[in-house]
Amino acid sequence: MSPAPSPEAVASSGRDRAGVARSAARVSLIDVFTSVAFAGNPAAVCLIDDDPPTQWRQSVARELGVSDTAFLRRRERGVFELRWFTPTVEVALCGHATLASAHFLWEAGLVPGADPIRFESKSGPLYARRNGASMELDFPAEPALACPPPEGLLGALGVSARWFGRNRLDFIAQLDDASTVRAMRPDFSRLAAACGDLRGVVVTAASDDPNFDFVSRYFAPALGIDEDPVTGSTHCCLGPFWAERLGKRDLRAFQASSRGGSLTVRTGDAGRVYLGGTAVTIFRGELAISE
Repeated sequence: MSPAPSPEAVASSGRDRAGVARSAARVSLIDVFTSVAFAGNPAAVCLIDDDPPTQWRQSVARELGVSDTAFLRRRERGVFELRWFTPTVEVALCGHATLASAHFLWEAGLVPGADPIRFESKSGPLYARRNGASMELDFPAEPALACPPPEGLLGALGVSARWFGRNRLDFIAQLDDASTVRAMRPDFSRLAAACGDLRGVVVTAASDDPNFDFVSRYFAPALGIDEDPVTGSTHCCLGPFWAERLGKRDLRAFQASSRGGSLTVRTGDAGRVYLGGTAVTIFRGELAISE
């Protein structure tokens, strides 16, 4: 199999007009952390049989153009290799595309609805389970430690921080109130430079809506994502962060992007965080793979 520089989504397989044999990978677009279509965070999920080159996967992610594309490859019953790509880079952890992957597998009947799913990833084993009408991900906690903000970062955000820190993935800034979080208009070019070798920056505050415990937004312009609509992986940090400050393990979170999305966050023992939410399939099709 050779990499396709610009793959296209099609609804058929067999041979193209030039007579080149093709295999077809199943692909779906799924809105995550929402119960209605065209809200939450869209993710593409691509189920592949072979192991195409990384550059081919990156080309697919760039062509599909959503914030993250997940590539699934079956290893054994209930166990799948999982890799995530933004339109520009491969990332080590992505929550919403993992939830989309679980939704894809259960909805397609590739895993029985009552069975858990194990994903093998660059962040270690990740687990998904049904939890009533929603799904729940079992992820590693990513706690943050206090540190000084890098030069220019708060200026690029246009805010001052009540608390500032980082983990292995991102910077985190706690602001004084939720209205300031919602009103932010960052300078993305300056922010990309200020984040250095980290993915981006999470901005958060206690919620002013009684239906939620905290709100957040996430900016990752260096990854080709100025603002991510709803980000599961940042809640691996936000869960422990707010559990400590609010004195509770079960939290309700709202990510205040233009699309918006909600999820539940439960901190567990042994450094785990449980992210709960729902998803809606927008379309299903096939991705033509030239051989």
